[in-house]
Amino acid sequence: MIKRRQFIAGLGSAVAWPVVARAQQPAMPVIGYLGQGTAATDQPRLVAVRQGLSAVGYVEGRNVAIEPRFAEGQFDQLPALAADLVRRQVAVIVANGPPPAHAAKAHSNTIPIVFAMGQDPVKEGLVVSFNRPGGNVTGYSSFNNQLFGKRMGLLLEIAPNATKLALLVNPNNPNAEPDTKDAQASADALGRQLRVLTAKTERDFEGAFAAIVQEQVGGLLVGVDSLFDVEQLAALALRHGIPAIFSYREDTLSGGLMSYGTSFSYLYRQVGIYTGRILKGEKPADLPVEQSTKFELVINLKTAKALGLTIPETLLATADEVIQ
Repeated sequence: MIKRRQFIAGLGSAVAWPVVARAQQPAMPVIGYLGQGTAATDQPRLVAVRQGLSAVGYVEGRNVAIEPRFAEGQFDQLPALAADLVRRQVAVIVANGPPPAHAAKAHSNTIPIVFAMGQDPVKEGLVVSFNRPGGNVTGYSSFNNQLFGKRMGLLLEIAPNATKLALLVNPNNPNAEPDTKDAQASADALGRQLRVLTAKTERDFEGAFAAIVQEQVGGLLVGVDSLFDVEQLAALALRHGIPAIFSYREDTLSGGLMSYGTSFSYLYRQVGIYTGRILKGEKPADLPVEQSTKFELVINLKTAKALGLTIPETLLATADEVIQ
């Protein structure tokens, strides 16, 4: 009888042991993603983040989880979304642009924050310096918001007779004001008029293009904002016969006429790699802020043909990619 009891007790322990062992396994780290756009506009960015994580050994659902939060263009919602991720005790927060990064930093000085942005993070007050960012924030800057002068020059190579240009910005985005100042300075230097148009949601796009047509604007510069990374803008520009230049290669692939800047797929893949390195134990303060060293000029010849435009051979020769 004693042996039988001992056997049953031992069997119970053997059955219970795997359960105990599983309970002692470390919890899967959770990455918080704080986006200023919608689930749809930010989806390509999340895909790129996952690619970067995979490059350093992290696969969503296997050894890491991702909790996304989207402001859907309502920037005043970012503090509450950031607070939610902090309460969730995520291991790292990936921030899409300065407003999400500021919101995350305001709610935690310990959770690592990895940003992707087109602005100067030092001037934004997010890091002390590029080489030694200090604190809990680092990331990647494409400087896309500082290229409006270059984009304007490229646009005028295609539409040299355009005396009036338009800039489309999201007034809810804090970058709208400095971007407008940069674009206005470039327009003044080139002797062109600049009409600033605003769109807070996709519902505002039609009204913006109605103004472009009414005022006989000769070309459009599309601002840097997740709201504008939609095929609808390229389609509207084509429908109304407006030459437009975008900030990201992906916008040209979606039908836009041309773009100049850093690919956001590349940008967010790098952010994913940094996030994975932090999960492995590196500290944000020791990871220098990376900067873009290459900007791509992408031209969509199919769209140019539909608009009745002839792209100068000199411009085609300098393009990094020409979409037939």
